[in-house]
Amino acid sequence: MDQNPNRYTITAALPYTNGPVHIGHLAGVYVPADIYARFQRLQNKDVAFICGSDEHGVPITIKAKKEGITPQQVVDKYHRIIKESFEEFGISFDNYSRTSAEIHHKTASEFFKKLYEAGKFTEEVTEQLYDEEANQFLADRYITGTCPKCGNEEAYGDQCEKCGTSLNATDLINPKSAISGNVPILKETKHWFLPLNEYEDFLKQWILVDHKKDWKTNVYGQCKSWIDDGLRPRAVTRDLDWGIPVPVSGADGKVLYVWFDAPIGYISSTKEWATREGKNWEDYWKNDTTKMLHFIGKDNIVFHCIIFPSMLKAEGSYILPENVPANEFLNLEGNKISTSKNWAVWLHEYLKDFPNQQDVLRYTLTANAPETKDNDFTWADFQARNNSELVAIFGNFINRVVVLTHKYYDGIVPKPAAFSEIDKQTLTEVKAYPSVIASSIERYRFREAQSEMMNLARLGNKYLADEEPWKTFKTDKDRTQTVMYVALQIASALAVLSEPFLPFTSTTLKNMLNVWSSAVETSLGWNDISLKTELLKPGHKINKAELLFSKIEDEQIQAQLDKLQASKKMNEIVNKKVEPQKETIQFDDFMKLDMRVGTIIEAEKMPKADKLLVLKVDTGIDVRTIVSGIAQSFNAEEIIGKKVTVLVNLAPRKLRGVESQGMILMTENAEGKLVFMNPDTDGVENGATIN
Repeated sequence: MDQNPNRYTITAALPYTNGPVHIGHLAGVYVPADIYARFQRLQNKDVAFICGSDEHGVPITIKAKKEGITPQQVVDKYHRIIKESFEEFGISFDNYSRTSAEIHHKTASEFFKKLYEAGKFTEEVTEQLYDEEANQFLADRYITGTCPKCGNEEAYGDQCEKCGTSLNATDLINPKSAISGNVPILKETKHWFLPLNEYEDFLKQWILVDHKKDWKTNVYGQCKSWIDDGLRPRAVTRDLDWGIPVPVSGADGKVLYVWFDAPIGYISSTKEWATREGKNWEDYWKNDTTKMLHFIGKDNIVFHCIIFPSMLKAEGSYILPENVPANEFLNLEGNKISTSKNWAVWLHEYLKDFPNQQDVLRYTLTANAPETKDNDFTWADFQARNNSELVAIFGNFINRVVVLTHKYYDGIVPKPAAFSEIDKQTLTEVKAYPSVIASSIERYRFREAQSEMMNLARLGNKYLADEEPWKTFKTDKDRTQTVMYVALQIASALAVLSEPFLPFTSTTLKNMLNVWSSAVETSLGWNDISLKTELLKPGHKINKAELLFSKIEDEQIQAQLDKLQASKKMNEIVNKKVEPQKETIQFDDFMKLDMRVGTIIEAEKMPKADKLLVLKVDTGIDVRTIVSGIAQSFNAEEIIGKKVTVLVNLAPRKLRGVESQGMILMTENAEGKLVFMNPDTDGVENGATIN
């Protein structure tokens, strides 16, 4: 592989079209992939940045059943939402396709047939889990059970999302059908398998030797664990009616397994793009001078590093990925993001709530990216990073430079006079930033790279604050010209170097500095920052200042927190476990109950009993003794004088030698604490009956 490739194939994991995209997806895959693609384009590299909707997964059919619509209606709905959200958010895919497209069905079918005809599959009759009530075999996501690795009781039939282990459905302990809730049976069915065990030697060399030092630790570690466990044949077909039909005879009712079908979506999407752009798609998939990268989340590591490369190796004519930079998971306000619980920040909703503030979210997600461990997104951090960093540092510097240039020189870049040592040092530091940022990006350290870009803004802010051109303008015109000239060079460098991280900001800034228009490419490139003597020449006219960032107010943040709390409350209501209704009684049975209002007039702890209090209760009929198991919830002293509801005609019963002559009615609140069933005490006397 060429150490300085000119052609890149960059893929981002295909999102399932069973719901919108949320910030976990963005932080894990799409923002880092976009940063890398934009950076390579700024280096004048030939880039194919490829993605598309994954429309054949079992989650699609589950969603369809839930919403009472067809799978096609589900994928059409969410494909549109996802595609439009990506476009508005500035994810710069060269092509965003979908696996329901004809070109994908054809590509995946041809890929399968080539391997089938070359004898690369084994055909096996195995026992698979079957739901007798639903009358169907259960694909991976239709089965839940206990993970044999970590004990998670909500693992799926293909993967445990808690520990990341890839599973077969028959590995699960206590499996149950997600359709009916029943325990499935085992039933024989025929499928085609890719014998991964035959690719062990290849994978050991390719991953454990060739990429031991350059792959991320989490990726290398998960792959090594899988290989060390010993690879087994993996089914590439499923018993389903939604997906790409298996293109061989004797395969009625079977479709390609989504993890065979989906990664081929990268190839078909590239074909679609190449046809439209007049390019040769094979240059991006079959030419070994091309550098291929798969950006994924950690739950997709096995599929992209073990299964898909084995498929490509079996086919024989494709290149393999140079790297698979996978991120960990992003949590939200201290809890795991959950689509089923609606505990998420959905991209399409963010774009409505924070119009024209795409870069603020990109910046926060990159600054907090889960590159080496799970990380947490909080709305407080989002607000602080915007107000204290983007507004106060980046925005403040640019606004000062542009406003002062117009105030002092009518927007014309001034000619510098003599450079001081601080001027020379500052300009030298500016020239170093492209290589520093590039080094971090090439090592997939996007948090570090963005931090360096912001250090350039900090450099500019400090330079202006130290040199104070608003003061020297009155006393030393030559000095002011030099300071403003240097500040404009820093602003120009920021316009270019911020583009991978803050693309909308970069575009606005280039417009302000008049170095870019929609019709003409920027006259400044990444390498110009280091190589050019000056980025903005004296005499160049810049445009008026525009607001790059605006302060985010507490009310906006509180609205988002309120939205999350509403989701939490709704989820608690939906999932609240309530005691089932007891056996039906007749009205006459109910009428036998005699409930009265009473007052506790004495209370003491039952000796040698942790849970029991002995109460004297004035029931209005009499004063009687009642033994109640509430000692762990209440002190005797605090309940004296408390109005209570008493069941007075309950047969007496001896507890620890004390006869209890009734029962106090209690319940539990939302926190599980005991509370009295208090009657309305307004004018109600002891002995009043409760009807």
